[in-house]
Amino acid sequence: MLRKLLISLALIIAGATAANAQKTELSFSYGAYTQMDASDMHDGWKHVNNAWGALNVGVNFRVTPNIWIGPSYTFSSTTTKGGPEHSSIAYHAVMLNGRYHYYRNSIVTLYGKLGLGVEFSHMQPRGDDSYTKSYCAFQIVPVGAEVGINRSLSMFGELGYGAQGLLQVGLKIRL
Repeated sequence: MLRKLLISLALIIAGATAANAQKTELSFSYGAYTQMDASDMHDGWKHVNNAWGALNVGVNFRVTPNIWIGPSYTFSSTTTKGGPEHSSIAYHAVMLNGRYHYYRNSIVTLYGKLGLGVEFSHMQPRGDDSYTKSYCAFQIVPVGAEVGINRSLSMFGELGYGAQGLLQVGLKIRL
């Protein structure tokens, strides 16, 4: 399953890089309250604290003037409540994202975004061997806004749900 996902991702990226008038951007963001907190992506462990949020990094390629696609990586972690069974969980999500710009003026660009991929929960129980569980990761963003600071740097905010967070803020660097 993972092998097929990675091969598909590589083919999509290769197709996107071959597109005419293609531009590339890097995005860095922080997202609050993730899919991992809202659903049981911790193998049924009891007394799991909410994670501190998520750090996200992505590369996006412009396919058409209004459509961007690219992969992203998300990291988050949490612990269980204290005591003798105090343990840690690290979340790693890899997704392919698609973004559609549906409104643009001289100041702001509004867009929607969908992402789909896999999330790996690295379980680290105290006094036992670590193991990894995988889950479906997604990101649904009906409202995202981007404001350009200059030609190569912009800031953005997104309101949605998924592995990258309910509320996400960050920077995009156009290359």
